[in-house]
Amino acid sequence: MRGEFVDLNGIRIYYYAAGSRGTGEPVVFLHGFPTSGHLWSDVVPLVPAGHRVVVVDLLGYGRSDRPLGRPVGIRAHADRIIELLDLLGINYACVVGHDIGGGIAQWMAVRHPQRVSRLCLVYSVAFKEWPTRDVKLARAMLPLTRHLPATWLLSILRSDLLRGYQDHDRGARSIELYVRPFATVEGRDAFMEHLIALDSADTVTVAPRLKEIIAPTAIVWGRHDPFLGPDVGRRLQDAIPGATLEVIPTASHFSPEDAPAKVGNAIRELLKRN
Repeated sequence: MRGEFVDLNGIRIYYYAAGSRGTGEPVVFLHGFPTSGHLWSDVVPLVPAGHRVVVVDLLGYGRSDRPLGRPVGIRAHADRIIELLDLLGINYACVVGHDIGGGIAQWMAVRHPQRVSRLCLVYSVAFKEWPTRDVKLARAMLPLTRHLPATWLLSILRSDLLRGYQDHDRGARSIELYVRPFATVEGRDAFMEHLIALDSADTVTVAPRLKEIIAPTAIVWGRHDPFLGPDVGRRLQDAIPGATLEVIPTASHFSPEDAPAKVGNAIRELLKRN
């Protein structure tokens, strides 16, 4: 993959490009909290030939700029992705989203249906169902974390994220990449901006309109997800007309890393659907 920065109204967003232009629609990958485009490293090579692939580092994650007070909720991220598609000359795409990236993808499919040709939700936040234990704990800690070293905060984050991996060795390596942008005082402040933005309001707003989604939709879940169980995936399947659901028995929350072949196959099958 090759990466570059693009300027969106004065902020730099980093994205990776892969694949080749062909008759198939582009595929756009959106990560969740608090990861980056690295999440999709083993899935991207499995996208069939003839599809342009775009892997985004959302604002405040990976190599993209820090938020510095700019909104980082689901709706704001979705609006930026639409701007990015405009800049890259992409009229519509298959959008694949994990975690809050799935919430962003839902928002796009409902508010910009002409831009989403297909939808793949991989352990997606939805409805009021977010990892509430972690969100509530993090928000309760906010007054304290403002005065704590970033290293202390990240040690807690590492332990919590590792619960979402079946392969702990792989997880430990990836987590180091994910937490790197938050390892300074400025990074800690950016991380807090993300914590404050963790709110189900946008997915609750979109929920009654999921029945309007016309894009072929695939939902993928890890059976051993410690944060949200497969029941949320089943609710999404019931809410989105014609959606399919695959529960991967050997995967946890970070299924794009635990079971990339399964996730890749779900995307390939989705791209074949009419």
